[in-house]
Amino acid sequence: MKFSIITPSFRNSNWLKLCIASVADQQGVEAEHIVQDSCSDDGTQDWLLQDKRVKAFIEKDSGMYDAVNRGLRRATGDILAYLNCDEQYLPGALHAVAEFFETNPHVDIVFADSIIINADGNYICHRKVLVPLKYHSQVCTLGVLSSAMFFRRTVLEKYGLFFNTQWRDFGDVDWVLRALNQSAPMAVLRRFTSAFADTGENMNLKPNARREAKLMVESAPRLAQKLATAFKVYHRLRRLLHGIYFQKPFSFSIYTPRSPDKRVTVRVDKPTFIWKGRI
Repeated sequence: MKFSIITPSFRNSNWLKLCIASVADQQGVEAEHIVQDSCSDDGTQDWLLQDKRVKAFIEKDSGMYDAVNRGLRRATGDILAYLNCDEQYLPGALHAVAEFFETNPHVDIVFADSIIINADGNYICHRKVLVPLKYHSQVCTLGVLSSAMFFRRTVLEKYGLFFNTQWRDFGDVDWVLRALNQSAPMAVLRRFTSAFADTGENMNLKPNARREAKLMVESAPRLAQKLATAFKVYHRLRRLLHGIYFQKPFSFSIYTPRSPDKRVTVRVDKPTFIWKGRI
Protein backbone atom coordinates (compact mmCIF):
# COMPACT_ATOMS: atom_id res chain seq x y z
CA MET A 1 0.00 0.00 0.00
CA LYS A 2 1.61 3.22 -1.19
CA PHE A 3 0.88 6.74 0.06
CA SER A 4 0.93 9.96 -1.93
CA ILE A 5 1.14 13.06 0.26
CA ILE A 6 0.50 16.41 -1.43
CA THR A 7 1.82 19.65 0.04
CA PRO A 8 0.78 23.00 -1.49
CA SER A 9 3.46 25.58 -0.88
CA PHE A 10 3.80 29.34 -1.20
CA ARG A 11 6.31 31.43 0.75
CA ASN A 12 6.52 28.96 3.63
CA SER A 13 10.11 27.78 3.31
CA ASN A 14 10.90 27.17 6.97
CA TRP A 15 7.62 25.43 7.77
CA LEU A 16 7.87 23.35 4.61
CA LYS A 17 11.19 21.91 5.79
CA LEU A 18 9.54 20.61 8.97
CA CYS A 19 6.62 19.20 7.00
CA ILE A 20 8.95 17.34 4.61
CA ALA A 21 10.99 15.91 7.48
CA SER A 22 7.84 14.54 9.13
CA VAL A 23 6.86 12.63 5.99
CA ALA A 24 10.37 11.44 5.20
CA ASP A 25 10.87 9.68 8.54
CA GLN A 26 7.65 7.64 8.45
CA GLN A 27 8.55 4.00 9.08
CA GLY A 28 7.11 0.83 7.56
CA VAL A 29 5.35 2.41 4.58
CA GLU A 30 6.08 3.48 1.03
CA ALA A 31 5.29 7.14 0.51
CA GLU A 32 5.88 9.72 -2.18
CA HIS A 33 5.76 13.36 -1.13
CA ILE A 34 4.67 15.74 -3.87
CA VAL A 35 5.31 19.42 -3.20
CA GLN A 36 3.44 21.88 -5.41
CA ASP A 37 5.15 25.23 -4.96
CA SER A 38 3.61 28.32 -6.54
CA CYS A 39 6.91 29.99 -7.51
CA SER A 40 7.78 31.11 -3.98
CA ASP A 41 10.25 33.99 -3.73
CA ASP A 42 11.23 33.44 -0.09
CA GLY A 43 14.16 31.12 -0.72
CA THR A 44 12.13 27.93 -1.19
CA GLN A 45 13.35 27.53 -4.76
CA ASP A 46 16.97 27.67 -3.57
CA TRP A 47 16.71 24.21 -2.01
CA LEU A 48 13.42 22.50 -2.90
CA LEU A 49 14.40 21.00 -6.26
CA GLN A 50 17.58 19.59 -4.70
CA ASP A 51 15.72 17.83 -1.89
CA LYS A 52 15.67 14.16 -2.93
CA ARG A 53 13.00 13.30 -0.37
CA VAL A 54 10.28 14.96 -2.43
CA LYS A 55 8.94 15.26 -5.94
CA ALA A 56 8.91 19.02 -6.37
CA PHE A 57 6.97 20.98 -8.97
CA ILE A 58 7.40 24.73 -9.14
CA GLU A 59 4.62 26.33 -11.16
CA LYS A 60 2.00 29.02 -10.79
CA ASP A 61 -1.40 27.88 -9.58
CA SER A 62 -4.70 29.58 -8.85
CA GLY A 63 -4.66 28.86 -5.14
CA MET A 64 -4.14 26.15 -2.55
CA TYR A 65 -6.82 23.79 -3.80
CA ASP A 66 -5.63 24.06 -7.39
CA ALA A 67 -2.16 23.11 -6.14
CA VAL A 68 -3.58 20.13 -4.25
CA ASN A 69 -5.51 18.98 -7.32
CA ARG A 70 -2.37 19.20 -9.44
CA GLY A 71 -0.60 17.02 -6.93
CA LEU A 72 -3.46 14.52 -6.79
CA ARG A 73 -3.37 14.14 -10.57
CA ARG A 74 0.35 13.38 -10.37
CA ALA A 75 -0.01 10.97 -7.45
CA THR A 76 0.72 7.27 -7.91
CA GLY A 77 -0.25 6.06 -4.44
CA ASP A 78 -3.15 3.94 -3.25
CA ILE A 79 -3.86 6.21 -0.27
CA LEU A 80 -3.89 9.97 -0.77
CA ALA A 81 -3.70 12.92 1.60
CA TYR A 82 -2.63 16.53 1.67
CA LEU A 83 -0.51 18.15 4.32
CA ASN A 84 -0.01 21.90 4.46
CA CYS A 85 3.39 23.45 5.16
CA ASP A 86 2.45 24.32 8.75
CA GLU A 87 1.39 20.74 9.48
CA GLN A 88 3.33 17.55 10.07
CA TYR A 89 2.78 13.86 10.69
CA LEU A 90 3.56 12.27 14.01
CA PRO A 91 5.80 9.17 14.22
CA GLY A 92 4.08 6.02 12.99
CA ALA A 93 1.10 7.91 11.59
CA LEU A 94 1.13 6.52 8.06
CA HIS A 95 1.77 2.96 9.23
CA ALA A 96 -1.28 3.17 11.51
CA VAL A 97 -3.38 4.58 8.68
CA ALA A 98 -2.23 1.81 6.32
CA GLU A 99 -3.16 -0.87 8.86
CA PHE A 100 -6.58 0.71 9.35
CA PHE A 101 -7.32 0.72 5.62
CA GLU A 102 -6.09 -2.87 5.27
CA THR A 103 -8.34 -4.13 8.06
CA ASN A 104 -11.31 -2.02 6.90
CA PRO A 105 -11.45 -2.58 3.12
CA HIS A 106 -14.96 -1.13 2.89
CA VAL A 107 -13.81 2.30 4.16
CA ASP A 108 -12.81 4.91 1.58
CA ILE A 109 -12.13 7.94 3.80
CA VAL A 110 -10.44 7.96 7.20
CA PHE A 111 -10.34 10.83 9.69
CA ALA A 112 -7.90 10.77 12.61
CA ASP A 113 -7.12 12.93 15.62
CA SER A 114 -4.78 15.93 15.65
CA ILE A 115 -2.67 17.99 18.02
CA ILE A 116 -2.63 21.78 17.87
CA ILE A 117 0.70 23.47 18.60
CA ASN A 118 1.90 27.06 18.55
CA ALA A 119 4.65 28.50 16.37
CA ASP A 120 7.31 27.28 18.82
CA GLY A 121 5.95 23.74 18.91
CA ASN A 122 4.30 24.01 22.31
CA TYR A 123 1.02 22.18 22.94
CA ILE A 124 -2.17 24.24 22.73
CA CYS A 125 -4.86 21.57 22.62
CA HIS A 126 -5.92 18.45 20.77
CA ARG A 127 -8.77 17.58 18.45
CA LYS A 128 -10.49 14.20 18.59
CA VAL A 129 -12.95 13.69 15.78
CA LEU A 130 -16.14 11.94 14.75
CA VAL A 131 -17.40 11.12 11.29
CA PRO A 132 -18.82 14.47 10.11
CA LEU A 133 -22.55 15.04 9.74
CA LYS A 134 -23.77 17.03 6.76
CA TYR A 135 -25.69 19.97 8.16
CA HIS A 136 -23.54 20.42 11.24
CA SER A 137 -20.53 20.68 8.93
CA GLN A 138 -22.32 23.13 6.67
CA VAL A 139 -23.90 25.54 9.15
CA CYS A 140 -21.69 25.13 12.25
CA THR A 141 -18.15 23.88 11.73
CA LEU A 142 -16.23 21.06 10.11
CA GLY A 143 -15.11 18.99 13.06
CA VAL A 144 -12.14 17.37 11.30
CA LEU A 145 -8.78 18.71 10.16
CA SER A 146 -7.44 18.08 6.67
CA SER A 147 -4.03 17.20 8.12
CA ALA A 148 -5.59 14.01 9.50
CA MET A 149 -7.74 13.10 6.49
CA PHE A 150 -6.78 10.17 4.25
CA PHE A 151 -8.62 8.63 1.33
CA ARG A 152 -8.28 5.88 -1.23
CA ARG A 153 -7.46 6.68 -4.83
CA THR A 154 -10.89 5.23 -5.68
CA VAL A 155 -12.43 8.34 -4.08
CA LEU A 156 -11.17 10.28 -7.09
CA GLU A 157 -12.14 7.56 -9.54
CA LYS A 158 -15.59 6.67 -8.14
CA TYR A 159 -16.75 10.03 -6.86
CA GLY A 160 -14.65 12.55 -8.77
CA LEU A 161 -13.73 14.20 -5.50
CA PHE A 162 -11.13 16.71 -6.50
CA PHE A 163 -11.25 19.99 -4.60
CA ASN A 164 -13.48 22.80 -5.86
CA THR A 165 -11.10 25.64 -6.72
CA GLN A 166 -13.87 28.23 -6.46
CA TRP A 167 -13.24 28.06 -2.72
CA ARG A 168 -10.06 29.63 -1.38
CA ASP A 169 -10.40 28.59 2.26
CA PHE A 170 -13.48 26.38 2.64
CA GLY A 171 -12.63 23.76 0.02
CA ASP A 172 -12.25 21.15 2.76
CA VAL A 173 -15.82 21.68 3.92
CA ASP A 174 -17.12 21.53 0.36
CA TRP A 175 -15.12 18.33 -0.28
CA VAL A 176 -16.47 16.59 2.82
CA LEU A 177 -20.03 17.67 2.02
CA ARG A 178 -19.77 16.22 -1.49
CA ALA A 179 -18.36 12.99 -0.05
CA LEU A 180 -21.28 12.80 2.39
CA ASN A 181 -23.78 13.50 -0.38
CA GLN A 182 -22.38 10.55 -2.33
CA SER A 183 -22.39 8.28 0.74
CA ALA A 184 -18.66 7.63 0.55
CA PRO A 185 -17.83 5.17 3.37
CA MET A 186 -16.06 7.00 6.21
CA ALA A 187 -14.53 5.99 9.52
CA VAL A 188 -12.42 7.35 12.37
CA LEU A 189 -8.97 6.15 13.40
CA ARG A 190 -8.75 6.97 17.10
CA ARG A 191 -5.12 8.02 17.10
CA PHE A 192 -3.20 11.28 16.91
CA THR A 193 -1.62 11.31 13.45
CA SER A 194 -0.74 14.96 12.85
CA ALA A 195 0.21 18.27 14.39
CA PHE A 196 -1.17 21.59 13.14
CA ALA A 197 0.73 24.79 13.92
CA ASP A 198 -1.55 27.65 14.91
CA THR A 199 0.81 30.44 13.92
CA GLY A 200 -1.71 33.28 13.90
CA GLU A 201 -1.11 33.65 10.16
CA ASN A 202 -3.17 30.67 9.01
CA MET A 203 -5.45 31.21 6.03
CA ASN A 204 -8.62 30.35 7.94
CA LEU A 205 -8.09 33.40 10.17
CA LYS A 206 -8.21 35.89 7.31
CA PRO A 207 -11.18 37.94 6.02
CA ASN A 208 -11.83 35.69 3.02
CA ALA A 209 -12.30 32.70 5.31
CA ARG A 210 -15.00 34.57 7.23
CA ARG A 211 -16.65 35.53 3.95
CA GLU A 212 -16.65 31.93 2.74
CA ALA A 213 -17.96 30.69 6.09
CA LYS A 214 -20.96 32.97 5.60
CA LEU A 215 -21.45 31.71 2.04
CA MET A 216 -21.27 28.11 3.21
CA VAL A 217 -23.99 28.67 5.80
CA GLU A 218 -26.18 30.51 3.30
CA SER A 219 -25.89 27.60 0.84
CA ALA A 220 -27.67 25.32 3.32
CA PRO A 221 -31.47 24.96 3.35
CA ARG A 222 -33.13 27.67 5.41
CA LEU A 223 -34.44 25.10 7.90
CA ALA A 224 -30.92 23.78 8.47
CA GLN A 225 -29.72 27.33 9.14
CA LYS A 226 -32.45 27.79 11.75
CA LEU A 227 -31.49 24.51 13.41
CA ALA A 228 -27.81 25.43 13.83
CA THR A 229 -28.06 25.55 17.63
CA ALA A 230 -29.71 22.12 17.70
CA PHE A 231 -26.95 20.70 15.50
CA LYS A 232 -24.33 22.11 17.90
CA VAL A 233 -26.03 20.53 20.91
CA TYR A 234 -26.34 17.17 19.15
CA HIS A 235 -22.68 17.34 18.11
CA ARG A 236 -21.63 17.93 21.72
CA LEU A 237 -23.75 15.00 22.87
CA ARG A 238 -22.11 12.77 20.28
CA ARG A 239 -18.71 13.90 21.50
CA LEU A 240 -19.67 13.19 25.09
CA LEU A 241 -21.00 9.71 24.30
CA HIS A 242 -17.84 8.83 22.37
CA GLY A 243 -15.51 10.02 25.13
CA ILE A 244 -14.10 12.84 23.02
CA TYR A 245 -13.79 15.19 25.98
CA PHE A 246 -11.53 12.84 27.94
CA GLN A 247 -7.81 12.36 27.36
CA LYS A 248 -5.10 11.00 29.63
CA PRO A 249 -1.68 12.71 29.79
CA PHE A 250 0.43 11.82 26.78
CA SER A 251 3.55 12.69 24.80
CA PHE A 252 4.16 13.44 21.14
CA SER A 253 7.22 14.11 18.98
CA ILE A 254 7.54 16.85 16.37
CA TYR A 255 10.00 18.96 14.45
CA THR A 256 10.21 22.58 15.59
CA PRO A 257 11.80 25.78 14.27
CA ARG A 258 14.54 25.30 16.87
CA SER A 259 14.95 21.60 16.03
CA PRO A 260 14.32 21.22 12.28
CA ASP A 261 16.48 18.10 11.91
CA LYS A 262 15.47 16.07 14.95
CA ARG A 263 12.11 15.48 16.58
CA VAL A 264 11.63 16.78 20.09
CA THR A 265 9.27 15.12 22.55
CA VAL A 266 6.55 17.22 24.15
CA ARG A 267 4.91 15.99 27.34
CA VAL A 268 1.28 16.95 27.94
CA ASP A 269 0.30 16.62 31.60
CA LYS A 270 -2.93 18.59 31.34
CA PRO A 271 -4.61 17.76 28.02
CA THR A 272 -7.41 20.03 26.84
CA PHE A 273 -9.81 20.03 23.92
CA ILE A 274 -10.36 23.80 24.24
CA TRP A 275 -8.85 25.75 21.35
CA LYS A 276 -9.05 29.30 22.69
CA GLY A 277 -10.18 31.84 20.15
CA ARG A 278 -10.90 29.17 17.55
CA ILE A 279 -13.39 26.41 16.92
